[in-house]
Amino acid sequence: MSRLRFSFTKTLLLLVALSSLTVAQQTSQPSSSPETPSSAEPTKQSPNQIPESGTQPDDSSPATKPSPQEAAAFAKLSVIDQAWEVLSSGLQEQGAQKRATAVRVLSLLIGEPKALTAVSNAMEDPKPEVRAAGAFALGELGGPIAIKKLHQALEDKEPSVAIAAANALLKLHDPAAYKIFYAVLTGNMKGGKGLIASQMAQLKDPKQMALLGFQEGIGYVPFAGMGYDAYRAIRKDDSSPVRAAAAKALTHDPDPQSQDALVQTAVTDRSELVRNAALDAISKRGDPTVMERLEPAMHDEKDSVKYSAAATILHLHDLALQQKKHGSAPKSHVK
Repeated sequence: MSRLRFSFTKTLLLLVALSSLTVAQQTSQPSSSPETPSSAEPTKQSPNQIPESGTQPDDSSPATKPSPQEAAAFAKLSVIDQAWEVLSSGLQEQGAQKRATAVRVLSLLIGEPKALTAVSNAMEDPKPEVRAAGAFALGELGGPIAIKKLHQALEDKEPSVAIAAANALLKLHDPAAYKIFYAVLTGNMKGGKGLIASQMAQLKDPKQMALLGFQEGIGYVPFAGMGYDAYRAIRKDDSSPVRAAAAKALTHDPDPQSQDALVQTAVTDRSELVRNAALDAISKRGDPTVMERLEPAMHDEKDSVKYSAAATILHLHDLALQQKKHGSAPKSHVK
């Protein structure tokens, strides 16, 4: 019975993947252009064989409609083989967004070796959006192979891929992620190493940073003191959502250098959103030794920052009293 349940669960996951890919293909296919027949039939993969991603030239043309013979052969396959066939086709699509979708949904197949192999291959795709999707999937699949691939992706020349890899490593509790988020927040490399020159050049360009945030969907939910009107006022050329997300990601970085960067950001950063994010991270880090350094933030011109600073200081003060009561010294950084 347990084997039957496992088989049913795996079938359900594959069907979800099939559905997700089908939706992506439908939304990307032009509605007003006639279909262009192909002069040659596409090479078909055998059932359950997952090819490398990005093996065809990239363009936005729709997928070739299967011939009646191919459709009939497909219908004879089992549901499981049909699901693998759909994913195999998606990984070979000409459009990068379609390949990225196919790679991303492989994150549903936790524990499936063929999925891990396909995602690992996608990390060599020529398009950064596919590699970023691969980084996301590796973070969901986990394991030593995934972590090794993600470490390599931290050195990708495209910051979007490096950030996606860092975010995946963060989910896997790997401290290698923090150097990327530190660089995003401060514009500098921690310890003078960690990022390549092309990455740092883009991270120091506000317009490139803003474009990165909107292209890759790096989201950030305003904190308690940050009103909706203020958040809505953020311009599309503003890099603050990306840097605020980086501040949030540093919450559990045990390095005191990251804590110093967060305190400096909370007091001096030009963005209300980023100052609030830094205060939130500081509060959750729970180190009472920084209370006095946060005092200038209580005089901030923005009410949201002023209130957040006051709440953070009170929270840290409560933690200090608890530590004193239990006879423990204030911690210097997050463990």
